[in-house]
Amino acid sequence: MKSLYIHIPFCQSRCIYCGFYSTTLLALRDSYVSALISEMKMREPGSDISTIYLGGGTPSQLTTEQLHTFLYNINNVYRVAQDAEITIECNPDDITEEYALSIRKMGFNRVSLGAQTFSDERLRTIRRRHNAQQVDNAIAILRKAGFKNISIDLMYGFPGETLSQWQSDIRHAISLQPQHISAYSLMYEEGTPLHRMLTEGKIEETDEDLSLQMFETLVSQLTAAGYEHYEISNFALPSFRSRHNSAYWHDIPYIGLGAAAHSYDMRSRSWNIADVKEYIRIIGTGKRPEEDSETIDADTHYNDIVTTAMRTREGIPFEILTPEQRRYLLDTAKPMAERGLLTISDTHVSLTHSGIFVSNSVMAELIKA
Repeated sequence: MKSLYIHIPFCQSRCIYCGFYSTTLLALRDSYVSALISEMKMREPGSDISTIYLGGGTPSQLTTEQLHTFLYNINNVYRVAQDAEITIECNPDDITEEYALSIRKMGFNRVSLGAQTFSDERLRTIRRRHNAQQVDNAIAILRKAGFKNISIDLMYGFPGETLSQWQSDIRHAISLQPQHISAYSLMYEEGTPLHRMLTEGKIEETDEDLSLQMFETLVSQLTAAGYEHYEISNFALPSFRSRHNSAYWHDIPYIGLGAAAHSYDMRSRSWNIADVKEYIRIIGTGKRPEEDSETIDADTHYNDIVTTAMRTREGIPFEILTPEQRRYLLDTAKPMAERGLLTISDTHVSLTHSGIFVSNSVMAELIKA
């Protein structure tokens, strides 16, 4: 079984922190959907699919007619499992009763909402379109439409944000009882307006000690509320882990469709051109819109496993490693296990609670240079 990712790059406006490929050229949506349908017929048709994920960008900027056409063709081109997890990322202000009922009827069974924060002031700072009340409204509408698997994204470490303000955001998120919460520290991606503001001295980055306190607070409050901390930045109520994202962390092949999308088959990785107009043009010539690809050798595969599986609660299973990789992992892991950063069992190497807080440096030690 494989996972299917579809990149929908359209946004009404760009958030100042976003480093993902996106465009505000909404007039190209029909042409883009047609190109996506053509690409799926070129890329491993007939594959068995266990999860489908529409990410962006803002997938909820597609009309319900465009979404219906696209999903209809996915089911014709691929063999989609009856119990497939089918996720769409949405902006809270795009969720209306009509829209929620439509996407539920056409087969979506999981919605990921970009909440980010429940402070209207901080939402304005990062130029989000919605306000805090619209997150609450969207969740109520989705539940009324029959969605039983709702995820929300949160951010912390905004310029000037205090620990008490972050605690308030966490409490608000818990009160909404979503099945899944993803929480990330605000990143200053090079090339974004936020990064320029930082380099120009207009804002200051949250200091490392406060950022660590915010992460510790996140973990303690969510686990106390019954959420499983199953991946460094992800928390789920029992049985509501993201199956699609878990596929990435557990070395399962995936097909990527759309501008800037990546595909992986365990032997190689390829990625599409990050330009919606050029993507549409190349598809029109009957060719795959790949910008480049790489062959994955044994060392690269090992490093990929370290930087993905190690992020999860279970860690790295020995069974997916070669004997040589297993020896290397154990040799490099033992000193960190002695420092209390890793746990070594008969079947896995995983991060301890202390190791989670320095996970980047732990993984850097484990990879093969």
